Amino acid sequence: MDYQHQNLASGQWSKFSFCEQMANVGAEVGRAINWKKKENPAYSQKAFERALELLALTIDHSKNSARLKELTRLYEVLGDYFIGENQYQSSDELLNKYFYNFGYAASLARRTKPSS
Repeated sequence: MDYQHQNLASGQWSKFSFCEQMANVGAEVGRAINWKKKENPAYSQKAFERALELLALTIDHSKNSARLKELTRLYEVLGDYFIGENQYQSSDELLNKYFYNFGYAASLARRTKPSS
C-alpha cells in the first residue's frame, strides 16, 4: 500500500498512545472540515484520506483490539459524513467535540510524563 504517512506506517505509529493516535486522526478530520468550510473540496478530500489512513493504522494495531468496534464504526461515520449521505447525522461540531477529548487527554499525559 502507498501511504502518505510512510514513517508512521513503518512502525512509528505504534509508539504513540491511543489518545495520541486519535488526536492525530482528529487533527486531519479538523483539517478536512476547515477546508470544506473554505470550499476547497480537493484539500478537504486529501485531509479526509489522511484521516482514514491514520485511523486504519490505529485499527490495525493489536493494542487497540478492545476498541475495534468503536474504531470501525468511526471509520464508517467519517466515510458517511465526508462522502456519503450523512445517514448518521454527524456535524462538524460533533466530530470536533469527539476528537477534542483525545487531544486534551494526550496533552495532559505529555505534561504529566516524567522527564527521562
